[in-house]
Amino acid sequence: MRFIQFLCLGLTLLVISGCVPTMSQMSEKAITDIIVMKEKRRLYLMHDKRVIKRYKIDLGFSPRGHKAIAGDGKTPEGHYVINRNNPQSRFHLSLGMSYPNNKDRLRAHAMGKSPGGDIFIHGQPNKRSPKGNDWTHGCIAVKNDEIEYMFANVKTGTPIHIFP
Repeated sequence: MRFIQFLCLGLTLLVISGCVPTMSQMSEKAITDIIVMKEKRRLYLMHDKRVIKRYKIDLGFSPRGHKAIAGDGKTPEGHYVINRNNPQSRFHLSLGMSYPNNKDRLRAHAMGKSPGGDIFIHGQPNKRSPKGNDWTHGCIAVKNDEIEYMFANVKTGTPIHIFP
């Protein structure tokens, strides 16, 4: 009986360990900023002024311009911070950003609309593969191994600067 309990515990730990970024993904240098260049479709992880990693990205389905209202398919532009992480994401793993800020809310409300929200950097869909480029609803998508690295190394409060 003890052997079966030990075996079940071992299997459980093995399954759980596959869901959490590993220590080998930990960066030696802290990520101090994230820079996104929408037009170039690139995301840069920075330590001070040095690039640690660079990734190709997909954006919202209507990527040109700043996100103004819910459902417009645009990825925000401006300065935000990473304010949460989601290990239960429908897109492998995800890091949330502080969109909308007060300026975004005021702009949308002046149009009588909602600014939307729930903008994340995330991996690929858990259930299906996207078709083509710029398939999100305003988020920034990277490959699953890339979001695993970011999930392990990007801390809450890290600034994210999104440029056109």
